[in-house]
Amino acid sequence: MQAVERKPRGRSSKVYKWFKKYHKWFGIVLALVFLLFASSGIVLNHRSLLSSVDIHRGWLPRQYQYRNWNMAAVRGSVDLQNDTLLVYGNVGVWKVTDDLKTWIDFNRGFPPGIDQRKISKVLLMEDGTLVAGTLFGLYTFADGQWQRQPLPVEEERITDLFVQEGRLMVLTRSHLLQSYQNKNNCSFREIVLPPATDDDGKVSLFRTLWSIHGGKIYGTAGRVIVDLLGLVLIFLTISGLILWLFPGIIRRYRQQRQVVKPAARLMRFSLRWHNRLGYYLLIFLLITTLTGIFLRPPLLITIAEARVPKIPGTNVNTPNLWDDKLRAGIYDAANRRLILSTSEGFYYANADIDELLQPFAVQPPVSVMGINVLENLPGGGLLAGSFSGLYAWYPQQQYVENVIARHEYQPLPTAGRPFSDNAVAGLVRDTHGQAFIFDYDRGATPWHHESQFPAMPQNVVDASPISLWNLALEIHTGRIYAPLIGDFYILVVPLAGMALLFLLISGWWMYRKEFRRKRAISK
Repeated sequence: MQAVERKPRGRSSKVYKWFKKYHKWFGIVLALVFLLFASSGIVLNHRSLLSSVDIHRGWLPRQYQYRNWNMAAVRGSVDLQNDTLLVYGNVGVWKVTDDLKTWIDFNRGFPPGIDQRKISKVLLMEDGTLVAGTLFGLYTFADGQWQRQPLPVEEERITDLFVQEGRLMVLTRSHLLQSYQNKNNCSFREIVLPPATDDDGKVSLFRTLWSIHGGKIYGTAGRVIVDLLGLVLIFLTISGLILWLFPGIIRRYRQQRQVVKPAARLMRFSLRWHNRLGYYLLIFLLITTLTGIFLRPPLLITIAEARVPKIPGTNVNTPNLWDDKLRAGIYDAANRRLILSTSEGFYYANADIDELLQPFAVQPPVSVMGINVLENLPGGGLLAGSFSGLYAWYPQQQYVENVIARHEYQPLPTAGRPFSDNAVAGLVRDTHGQAFIFDYDRGATPWHHESQFPAMPQNVVDASPISLWNLALEIHTGRIYAPLIGDFYILVVPLAGMALLFLLISGWWMYRKEFRRKRAISK
């Protein structure tokens, strides 16, 4: 017994005290950060369920206020003739007349919530039918409102709409659909995309870690587990604060039993489950934390190009070779081929899509955030815009030009920044044919002309809050801290993640040490 009691006085006692000291203070200082990470992560796992919940932008820092159509407010437009445009994007769909001066809400029929009005594409068919693709499905406009159309696939996040030889083509993140009946019933069939010639049978390490971090790798069950881990982290944080605060409260009110007894019970409960949950769920909490650290810069850079085998028995190992890879599509009528922008580059297939997809030898750069502009240009060219800039691309000539800087694009030896100096979020042409680029930060800017896009009308601003999901994303990625620490916000995720790793490991080690000590004494 004496040997057991003297052991903590040695070197292990110093280590124990060091761990205990920094476990306590890291937990206290970063408590709010951990609570925000955990709660925002749970929200991010339930976008559809929470899509109707909005937050007024006036309650948020200035960086979240619309100024000059910034923050991807607008993505594109449709010319309805007679001095009338439909302008669409993250603010929904608006009917614009009177030389861009009058903005009329054109969102009737969409479910409540700004997330339900985030539009990837509005298309005017030859027969006059208006079609819109949103985050949550496909809509056609009839009888004065948007009406949702059923699709033969479970995943209905529309990324693009285009026409191929008279048929409407609908692109989701994972599927290509083709209309095959008239506009009244708007029926679709899925076109199974063949693999690409450069398909290596692997997936990106980023996607694998992202699927693990959010639980998607095991479907609904995986998301539930990650939600529970988020609740565990919330409990660990709050119980840790209780263990720090309540001893002082008990000492201060030791004469008042009606205060001391409940506080003591709550403290004992917090201590018991703080230790047990942290100890027995350590591996799961470590995996969730580690995967999260690598999903944001700077550690993201280390895995950006890595590819790994698909994990058997998971949602990553899907038979759909293009699962979650499709971003935009367009039909090249001159060459009778379909062109697809994917998370792995540009590919083309013949009009019948019955051959392996071919990668283009020369391609314009596209940000990892995805492509926002893809249009046909005269002479067989394409206009491609993303947060990496705006480029005129001529595949046949293997030529790419930066149309903003007006010089030939020269590829970099390594992947560039996700945001360039011209983060193109959208492109609008007014009724006079003048084009305006919508930069994510600067908003609307004229493209090689002197006209100015009108200021954002108050009725558009008032109808465009931020969704709870998007606010949660800003919190979870650390961008919400930018007003306080500027560009250093990029370090919030890795530093807080490493601090959490230390807290988990040190807590596990201390509990195990104490458990062994008590067991030795009991013998």
